[in-house]
Amino acid sequence: MASHRRPKQPSRTRVTVLTTAAAAAVALSSQAANAAPSEKPSKDEVKSKVDKLYEQAEQATEKYNGAKEKQEKLQKEISTIQDNVARGQEELNELRDGIGLAAAAQYRTGTIDSSLQLFLSSNPDDYLDKASTADQLSAQQVESLKKIQEKQRELAQDRSEASAKLKDLAATRTELGKKKKEVQAKLAEAQKLLNTLTAKEKAELAAADARASRDSGERVDLGNTAPASGRALAAFHAAQSKIGSPYVYGASGPNSFDCSGLTSWAFAQAGVQIPRISQDQANAGTRIYSQSDLKVGDLVIFYGDLHHVAFYAGNGQVLHAPRTGTVVRYESINNMPFQFGVRI
Repeated sequence: MASHRRPKQPSRTRVTVLTTAAAAAVALSSQAANAAPSEKPSKDEVKSKVDKLYEQAEQATEKYNGAKEKQEKLQKEISTIQDNVARGQEELNELRDGIGLAAAAQYRTGTIDSSLQLFLSSNPDDYLDKASTADQLSAQQVESLKKIQEKQRELAQDRSEASAKLKDLAATRTELGKKKKEVQAKLAEAQKLLNTLTAKEKAELAAADARASRDSGERVDLGNTAPASGRALAAFHAAQSKIGSPYVYGASGPNSFDCSGLTSWAFAQAGVQIPRISQDQANAGTRIYSQSDLKVGDLVIFYGDLHHVAFYAGNGQVLHAPRTGTVVRYESINNMPFQFGVRI
């Protein structure tokens, strides 16, 4: 006979939980429906963020330049050491050949001396001690063996130095790659932000930048400030000849530049070699802490970490390669945080 049990009623606790969950779901749905969509950043906000990213990219650029300069220096040093090792090995071979010929001659006459046999077989240091005491070798042979020992020590030292520098070079290349990626990432992030702007907003920013990138010295009142020196003036004139050239990170001319690339290139045209990166250029001459004491051709260092450098152009203006997306141009010295000048 079939059982006719009453269906089990849900417990009061379960009903309460389900009711609370349903109410919460309804509330969340209502909030989601009524929530205002996130506001798009304004043109000025985008520009501020982009400028900050460009500044960070320039900081990374100077570190990239430093790693690149170190790499080039290490490569030259390693090449020099390797050349020295090759020449030293040739000299060592010649010395050994000379001793070998002497041994062969003595062997043919049946008079090869025991100390020479010892040298040819194993330890020259022990051999020399014994040979000097027993007077078993001629003075010429002793001198030849001493030269061989000295040359062996030199070669061992050179090879050890080359090995250390090769490890340093590998680490520097790794650092160079990291800094390059960091620069590229900052620039890509800046471009992504710029892409959020409308065509009209982009045009407005481009127009403002075009006004800043004045390509004629006639439109900038440089006053009549005296030059720091004849060579500083020549370097400044070289930089002036590149007004309108694009900023490219890591570039040092002659067609594109970053900030320190422009200053180092310009001084090179005046016959003066200065360091490649801004932090090193900051220590390349006499520091000038008052803007009123600056002269045309002085370097001007900006930002607390010294990552930007320009030429003082006179009348409160600098000539520099500002950042990605700009060209070599004049700009007010007050547009960036001034640290000090450097007179080369």
